Amino acid sequence: MTSIEVVESNLAILVFIIPTIFSLIIFAFGRFSRLLREGISFLGLLITFLISAAICQKVLSGYVLSAWNMTIYVDGLSALMEILGSLMGLVIVFYSLKYLKRHRPPEEVTPKRLSLYYGLLMLFLGTMNWTCATNNIVMLFVSLEATTLATTFLIAFYWGRRGVEAGYKYLLLVTVGVTFALFGCVLVYSASLPYLSGHEAQLFTSIGGIAEKIPSSIVLLACAFFIAGFGTKAGLMPFHAWLPDAHAEAPAPISALLSGIVIKVGVYALARTAAVFSPSYSAVVVFVAIIASASMFLGICLALVQDDLKRMLAYSSVSQIAYVIEGIGLGTYLGIYGGLFHLLNHTIIKGLLLLTAGALVYTTRTRSIQELQKIPKKMPITLFCFFIGALAIAGMPPLNGFMSKLTLFLAVAQRGLLWAAVIAILTSLLTAACFVRAAYRIFWSKPATQLATNPHSKDVPASMWLGMGILALLCIVIGIYPHLIHPILDSATQCILKILGG
Repeated sequence: MTSIEVVESNLAILVFIIPTIFSLIIFAFGRFSRLLREGISFLGLLITFLISAAICQKVLSGYVLSAWNMTIYVDGLSALMEILGSLMGLVIVFYSLKYLKRHRPPEEVTPKRLSLYYGLLMLFLGTMNWTCATNNIVMLFVSLEATTLATTFLIAFYWGRRGVEAGYKYLLLVTVGVTFALFGCVLVYSASLPYLSGHEAQLFTSIGGIAEKIPSSIVLLACAFFIAGFGTKAGLMPFHAWLPDAHAEAPAPISALLSGIVIKVGVYALARTAAVFSPSYSAVVVFVAIIASASMFLGICLALVQDDLKRMLAYSSVSQIAYVIEGIGLGTYLGIYGGLFHLLNHTIIKGLLLLTAGALVYTTRTRSIQELQKIPKKMPITLFCFFIGALAIAGMPPLNGFMSKLTLFLAVAQRGLLWAAVIAILTSLLTAACFVRAAYRIFWSKPATQLATNPHSKDVPASMWLGMGILALLCIVIGIYPHLIHPILDSATQCILKILGG
């Protein structure tokens, strides 16, 4: 393992302070002009992205950034999450410029409402980066709940009955779920006190070193709490009930945020907590594999029977996030690497697919696959991007989904869990069938009724397809040249293994 040097740096603090400050500016002044709303949000995201890039450069040079007596700890995994969040934020802001104003009547997208939208988007990024920077097991719960509050109002942005219901459902289920994770945090903290001082017993970097000394009964109970709690945030089955409604009712850019970033915060929390005990307790590995295998298989089965395009993509996220959790839960280099690789790929792919779904809804005003038949004949860019995303999520070479899934299959088999590898491969085949079927019905099958045709359909504005094009290009480039992202993935994996080894 390469040596890692811990250094004090203000970058570790600025990465979550900057977007939070910009969110407050937008809340206060955003209603007065677009410059103080869209312009400030773009500027804040750009600065945050540059800070994240600087952190990545430091991390790849062999450093870990810390602050506040090791309470803030930014390593390779943190850097990966932060730069992904900033990138998706930039894409979503560009996409939202046209989408929000045309998708709903003007009275529903007033300047005051738009300032709330962009302010919450920046606030979410700030709280997410805080979650990814904290090294404190209790503070992880606090920051994670802060991301939940910011996201709730974004889901219910239109304030329709179904949107408010979806937002309330998300808030209720995730808050209750993450409370279980708090119980797990308290258990681990209490069990660590005989071996560590009060402050050190709260730090993940210290807990990893004494993981083997904690009684197995406490470990297994705490891990069950972690998986139930953080698994709810991640949309892992059977804790996924909020995800389909939230995806369907939220604005398309927020749906992309939910699948691309929000559920990954739950995965990140699992990587910092339950994964710490995987090398020492094989029962944790088997438990995670069982939950993940059930989630990936049942999730794609439910996706296959959906007519609502966004709900189909939501259930697909339930399935795909299970690949990530299963890989990280293995506790091996190959498993963690494959899980993080698929986390990165899924962020790009599912963001792409949900933005293309938003483009279809933007043009046609419907989410029904049945009603979308043959509508988008005049939408070549959207068609191309949808097919790239569909083939990538199905794991077709030479796109990025193929490499991460192959890595995960090998990692699961290497751990001796052949039954889990078979389920993962079968799920991948069902995913291919699901998305090929949806693509055929939308783009090539004959319309069922005359109502389904729309002679005025045309492709979306440049501000919308630009983000889709960037994500589609990333799917192709990463698939052909996976070594381009190997350094950051390797660094993130090594940092997790370092914590596991104390």
